[in-house]
Amino acid sequence: MPEIVYKVCPAADWFEANGKGYFYGSPDDVRDGYIHLSTVQQLAGTLRRHFSNADGIGLPDLVLVALPVEQLGESLKWEPARGGQLFPHLYGALETRLASAVVPLEVASDGVHILPGDIDRC
Repeated sequence: MPEIVYKVCPAADWFEANGKGYFYGSPDDVRDGYIHLSTVQQLAGTLRRHFSNADGIGLPDLVLVALPVEQLGESLKWEPARGGQLFPHLYGALETRLASAVVPLEVASDGVHILPGDIDRC
């Protein structure tokens, strides 16, 4: 099991939540009943599938939020999703103070977000 999982979300949503102390999720998270998270190995696929745009226009500024697994407790569940992979899902609100890092994501010319080279240190 990884030590860190990640949430990708619009920067404005994260900073608003940080001011309140809790992130309740994106509209998709709310619809599904849990906050979608990814492992480092799943991030590129998550960004391509849910956050890319061929021309890069209209994409929100995104942040990558690093979350220590041990801090998430029993609310974190590993469940099969895309291609049968086990994805981390957080049932309940995310306390923003648990974030070990919040990193802005840049967009490449092809409209795909670029993961930081030192992601393992997030």
